[in-house]
Amino acid sequence: MLEITKDQFKPEVLDSAVPVLVDFFATWCGPCRMLAPTVEDIAADYEGKIKAVKADVDLMPETAMEYGIMSIPTLVLFKNGQPAGKMVGVSEYDEIADMIDNALK
Repeated sequence: MLEITKDQFKPEVLDSAVPVLVDFFATWCGPCRMLAPTVEDIAADYEGKIKAVKADVDLMPETAMEYGIMSIPTLVLFKNGQPAGKMVGVSEYDEIADMIDNALK
Protein backbone atom coordinates (compact mmCIF):
# COMPACT_ATOMS: atom_id res chain seq x y z
CA MET A 1 0.00 0.00 0.00
CA LEU A 2 1.38 3.38 -1.02
CA GLU A 3 2.34 5.84 1.71
CA ILE A 4 1.77 9.28 0.24
CA THR A 5 3.34 12.64 0.98
CA LYS A 6 1.57 15.99 1.10
CA ASP A 7 2.74 16.63 -2.49
CA GLN A 8 1.13 13.38 -3.64
CA PHE A 9 -2.20 13.97 -1.87
CA LYS A 10 -3.84 15.96 -4.66
CA PRO A 11 -2.83 13.73 -7.60
CA GLU A 12 -3.21 10.41 -5.75
CA VAL A 13 -6.39 11.20 -3.77
CA LEU A 14 -8.27 14.28 -4.92
CA ASP A 15 -7.69 13.78 -8.66
CA SER A 16 -8.17 9.98 -8.62
CA ALA A 17 -10.62 8.47 -11.10
CA VAL A 18 -11.57 5.82 -8.52
CA PRO A 19 -12.53 6.24 -4.86
CA VAL A 20 -9.54 6.39 -2.49
CA LEU A 21 -9.43 5.04 1.06
CA VAL A 22 -6.95 7.12 3.05
CA ASP A 23 -5.59 5.63 6.26
CA PHE A 24 -4.50 8.60 8.40
CA PHE A 25 -1.98 7.14 10.86
CA ALA A 26 1.26 7.71 12.77
CA THR A 27 4.16 5.29 13.16
CA TRP A 28 4.01 5.53 16.98
CA CYS A 29 0.27 4.76 17.14
CA GLY A 30 -0.55 1.27 18.48
CA PRO A 31 -4.18 1.21 17.28
CA CYS A 32 -2.94 2.30 13.84
CA ARG A 33 -0.70 -0.77 13.70
CA MET A 34 -3.66 -2.92 14.79
CA LEU A 35 -5.80 -1.54 11.93
CA ALA A 36 -3.13 -1.81 9.22
CA PRO A 37 -3.67 -5.50 8.33
CA THR A 38 -7.42 -4.91 7.97
CA VAL A 39 -6.84 -1.97 5.63
CA GLU A 40 -4.39 -4.06 3.60
CA ASP A 41 -7.01 -6.83 3.31
CA ILE A 42 -9.61 -4.27 2.16
CA ALA A 43 -7.14 -2.86 -0.39
CA ALA A 44 -6.51 -6.33 -1.81
CA ASP A 45 -10.18 -7.34 -1.88
CA TYR A 46 -11.29 -4.07 -3.53
CA GLU A 47 -8.38 -3.84 -5.97
CA GLY A 48 -9.58 -2.28 -9.21
CA LYS A 49 -12.61 -0.68 -7.52
CA ILE A 50 -10.79 1.62 -5.08
CA LYS A 51 -7.28 2.70 -4.26
CA ALA A 52 -5.96 2.61 -0.69
CA VAL A 53 -3.15 4.83 0.60
CA LYS A 54 -1.57 5.70 3.95
CA ALA A 55 -1.00 9.27 5.13
CA ASP A 56 1.29 9.90 8.12
CA VAL A 57 -0.29 12.75 10.12
CA ASP A 58 3.10 13.68 11.61
CA LEU A 59 4.41 14.38 8.10
CA MET A 60 1.16 15.94 6.82
CA PRO A 61 -0.31 17.99 9.70
CA GLU A 62 -1.91 20.58 7.40
CA THR A 63 -3.72 17.92 5.40
CA ALA A 64 -4.88 16.16 8.56
CA MET A 65 -6.21 19.45 9.94
CA GLU A 66 -7.91 20.34 6.66
CA TYR A 67 -9.93 17.11 6.78
CA GLY A 68 -10.72 17.27 10.50
CA ILE A 69 -8.51 14.39 11.61
CA MET A 70 -8.67 14.78 15.39
CA SER A 71 -7.57 11.29 16.41
CA ILE A 72 -5.92 8.34 14.74
CA PRO A 73 -6.38 5.95 13.17
CA THR A 74 -8.96 7.61 10.94
CA LEU A 75 -10.06 6.24 7.59
CA VAL A 76 -11.52 8.67 5.07
CA LEU A 77 -13.00 7.51 1.79
CA PHE A 78 -12.66 10.12 -0.94
CA LYS A 79 -14.87 9.98 -4.02
CA ASN A 80 -14.58 12.57 -6.80
CA GLY A 81 -12.14 14.53 -4.64
CA GLN A 82 -14.53 14.84 -1.70
CA PRO A 83 -14.85 12.90 1.57
CA ALA A 84 -17.60 10.30 1.12
CA GLY A 85 -17.16 8.41 4.41
CA LYS A 86 -15.15 8.55 7.60
CA MET A 87 -14.36 6.07 10.38
CA VAL A 88 -12.42 6.91 13.53
CA GLY A 89 -10.63 4.27 15.58
CA VAL A 90 -9.97 0.61 14.96
CA SER A 91 -12.76 -0.55 12.68
CA GLU A 92 -13.86 -4.03 11.70
CA TYR A 93 -13.45 -5.26 8.12
CA ASP A 94 -17.24 -5.42 7.58
CA GLU A 95 -17.74 -1.81 8.74
CA ILE A 96 -15.10 -0.54 6.33
CA ALA A 97 -16.48 -2.69 3.51
CA ASP A 98 -20.00 -1.30 4.12
CA MET A 99 -18.69 2.28 3.90
CA ILE A 100 -16.94 1.48 0.61
CA ASP A 101 -19.91 -0.42 -0.82
CA ASN A 102 -22.24 2.50 -0.05
CA ALA A 103 -19.90 4.92 -1.81
CA LEU A 104 -19.62 2.66 -4.86
CA LYS A 105 -23.39 2.59 -5.42
